[in-house]
Amino acid sequence: MAWSFGRRRPTTYLLGEAVDPYPAQAPEARRGKVRRITEIGEPVLHTPAAAVEQFSTPELARLVDDMFATMENAEGVGLAAPQVGVGLRVFVYDLTDERGDRHLGHVVNPLLEIDEEIGSESDDEGCLSVPGAYVPLERALGASVRGVDQHGAPVQLSGVGFLARCFIHEAQHLDGTLYWDHLSDEGKADALRQRDEERAHILAGRRELAIELDKVPAQYPDAPAGGR
Repeated sequence: MAWSFGRRRPTTYLLGEAVDPYPAQAPEARRGKVRRITEIGEPVLHTPAAAVEQFSTPELARLVDDMFATMENAEGVGLAAPQVGVGLRVFVYDLTDERGDRHLGHVVNPLLEIDEEIGSESDDEGCLSVPGAYVPLERALGASVRGVDQHGAPVQLSGVGFLARCFIHEAQHLDGTLYWDHLSDEGKADALRQRDEERAHILAGRRELAIELDKVPAQYPDAPAGGR
């Protein structure tokens, strides 16, 4: 007989609500197309995004679907609309936390609140717009976001640890702030060195995975479009 005392079954949370069962591939990712991920230096990444004013539109639904598909194709855990060249306040996320629980969803017009009281932690952090680069960065251990979904329904989410890091990273993208902007000069130099070494390999992997997922791969220039 096998004993299972102390074990817990991982849970999937869609916009903070437990859902079971849930498909391994998010429905949005299945529907969406893969877009090119913008790279550091491109103006859309460094400009505050505009608030979404119209909800339940085909255009917004398509954007959310495409962002999920693009995030999946890049094997990321979060993606902001400026990273697919759209200057709107939208981000998506799909990650597994330290407890093995999966969190996924999208947030429109998010307002970020950082909880400084539970402390902070330094950990390696990367960004799909700086492909292949990971640099230690200290972040608060707690954060929450308030906003709406694509239909205008209220969304309120809280997270700790890795989930909080994701919320902070993606919400700040919408203010035109990248993790890059928090790095020291030495950290920035290290990130660019890693990017220059790994970019071609990372982009080749994205192309191969897109084909495996029966998607049309995004087209990237030979050199970073942002020029850095």
